[in-house]
Amino acid sequence: MARLKGPASPVSSFRLVIAILGMITLPAALTLHTVRVSAIVDPSVRNSSPFGYTVSLLLFIVPILVIGLWLVPQDGVKISKRSFLWTIGILFPLGAMLDFFFAHLFFYFPNSGATLRIRFPALGGGVPVEEYVFYFTGFVAVLLIYIWLDEYWLPAYSVPVDAAERTNFTRLLRFHPQSLFWAVVLIAAAILYRWTYVKTPGFPGYFTFLVLGALLPSAALLPSALPVINWRAFSLTVLIVLLISLLWEATLGVPYGWWGFQGEQMIGIRITAWSGLPIEEVFLWIAVSYTTSIVYEVVRRWQSSGKRARHAFLGAP
Repeated sequence: MARLKGPASPVSSFRLVIAILGMITLPAALTLHTVRVSAIVDPSVRNSSPFGYTVSLLLFIVPILVIGLWLVPQDGVKISKRSFLWTIGILFPLGAMLDFFFAHLFFYFPNSGATLRIRFPALGGGVPVEEYVFYFTGFVAVLLIYIWLDEYWLPAYSVPVDAAERTNFTRLLRFHPQSLFWAVVLIAAAILYRWTYVKTPGFPGYFTFLVLGALLPSAALLPSALPVINWRAFSLTVLIVLLISLLWEATLGVPYGWWGFQGEQMIGIRITAWSGLPIEEVFLWIAVSYTTSIVYEVVRRWQSSGKRARHAFLGAP
């Protein structure tokens, strides 16, 4: 009689996620590399996409409404409101910080007709209000998709809220040296590529921000998140969000000039078939999904334990 295999360990599940991403991205990258001529729409053409960026925010808003107001109540999924709000409260400032401090360095917005023409505060002259809505709804959508998949579609691989794996811990802040190591390696590789193969001066500042935004929280929290993350739900979340974001970027945002990228702040690798989309944008929402899942699950452990924040994160005094 055949034996049923038990659940995979957190480490093997994490490696499986990497393998799934690899088997999809490698052939896709090789195929896209065969394109030598980019088809770019001239964003200066009047009314090329009136209010396009504004309306496109429905790509996040509609899933939020459908999952949050219909599917979650209908399917009986219980969401910890405190954990949800804490997670968004921690992560949204990252997106706001990107816009406020770095938008003038990393991005430009050539097609003002695609927005409401309302500028929100940011260094260097402000950014379209859509930018702040984009990051806020993005984090909310990613988190809701992950929770719905975790609690409803793939509950067999979810760790219950009152399980010992969640509530039994000495402290949640635990150093993960591998995350810091990979942050250094990735940033160093980006700098080396830029200096070696790109003829114009510059520094891969955008990629550096993305790496630090994903791997610094990982360096502090991954050991505590690793046993409780539903890695299957995470994998499907990444694939869904990546599909939405690449559709958004490659067919709409960049070709129609809703936003563009400052070349001197990029690595220098662009995807010609996607209107010269910088390679950084492929990693953006992978990084967002990764960080969101880690922060949410660690916050959930804290909430499940009933401990004070200082006790939960730093250990008993």
